[in-house]
Amino acid sequence: MRKIFLLCVAVGLSLLSAQAQSGAAKERTIAAEMNANLKNVEGEFVPAAEAMPEDKFNFAPTAGEFNKARTYAQQIKHVAAVNYMLGSAILGEKSPVELGGESGPDALKSKAEIVKFLKDSYAYLHKAVDSITAANVVSEVESPFGGPKMTRLTVATIGVAHSFDHYGQMAVYLRMNGIIPPASRQ
Repeated sequence: MRKIFLLCVAVGLSLLSAQAQSGAAKERTIAAEMNANLKNVEGEFVPAAEAMPEDKFNFAPTAGEFNKARTYAQQIKHVAAVNYMLGSAILGEKSPVELGGESGPDALKSKAEIVKFLKDSYAYLHKAVDSITAANVVSEVESPFGGPKMTRLTVATIGVAHSFDHYGQMAVYLRMNGIIPPASRQ
């Protein structure tokens, strides 16, 4: 067992040495690290959005503490709208899409329209996160929600946390409709 362990260590060190010598070692950047986190949540959120059938896309629980909860579609539109707001704040520009607030555009009704809006919002937020550098990561930008200014790092972090927050709610909605969230399937 010890020989196998030592062999694995030796192979690992050889690979690292070869990678460093060939110049293949990729520089880790703040933008790359934040985008990896964003890609992780996007990889769970988008398939969950796509998992709910069109005929249940406007489902919202009504019993108990779910009174006045957002529908499934509203959850998705909200996350997408906030993604655009966060991206705009990081880039210091007006959103490329008319949002109608953090609930998203009222005109989007079908599952296909809403899922496209979601995917486009993640693409925009990735673009914004790509603009974060060591030089500007803690410089302040206007808060996307009003109030005190925030750093670009804080705004990007909200994008990941906010998506995961709503993913948790969507997972409950899926299970209430007899659907196992894609990330939980084996």
